[in-house]
Amino acid sequence: MNARTRDSLADVPVAILAGGLATRLRPATEKIPKALLSVADEPFLVHQLRLLRSEGFRKVVLCVGYLGEMIEATIGDGKRLGLKIDYSFDGPTLLGTGGALKRALPELGKRFLVIYGDSYMPADYGAIVEAFVQSGKPALMTVLENEGRWDASNVWFEKGKIQRYDKRLRTPEMRHIDYGISVLTPGVFAGFPENVPFDLADLYSRLVSDQQMAAYEVNQRFYEIGSAEGLAELDSLLRNKKVSLST
Repeated sequence: MNARTRDSLADVPVAILAGGLATRLRPATEKIPKALLSVADEPFLVHQLRLLRSEGFRKVVLCVGYLGEMIEATIGDGKRLGLKIDYSFDGPTLLGTGGALKRALPELGKRFLVIYGDSYMPADYGAIVEAFVQSGKPALMTVLENEGRWDASNVWFEKGKIQRYDKRLRTPEMRHIDYGISVLTPGVFAGFPENVPFDLADLYSRLVSDQQMAAYEVNQRFYEIGSAEGLAELDSLLRNKKVSLST
């Protein structure tokens, strides 16, 4: 990534969806939100934020719900990590990934990145944003050729385009997966009501059907802490990374 690209990312906010209940990780998440689970001796969210900072991002909006106050108390305004962090709370009703993001739109500007709060994705973020700009479309999804290896494939990606996206009804043509990084503009949320729960997957399906979703294929796999196995795998990866940096 060149210096010019890194500077341009400083103006692109990143929304992190960190409001879920994380029921698969209970009892570990009964009293602590998933984003704060310990990975390589630090809260997972700190690793995620540090990665974003190293890519050139400077503004983050944390979309929080379950135990969100604990996240804000732990992470704060982001200054110690070289970031400006704001918070968007779901309120009394959990809004789902889509509803939470729509609620946060006033903080996000004319275009923004979206990532999930349980994923660690060492990708070329500058190239992703550039692909979005070049596409001329209001949204972009990153995809990875998955072949069912790390999770169920849910994208039919062919000839540089997303032909179909569906998390529920999967077909043999689906060899790719939604990698977990998207670039969106506020207008794509126009058809969804305020403060009503909905899944981001519903928005993505509509955008793909309307041919309004660009795509960028990533080659580096993602890591996730949504399961005990994923948590242990990422813990090992980041511990080894610390060792290699210190030697």
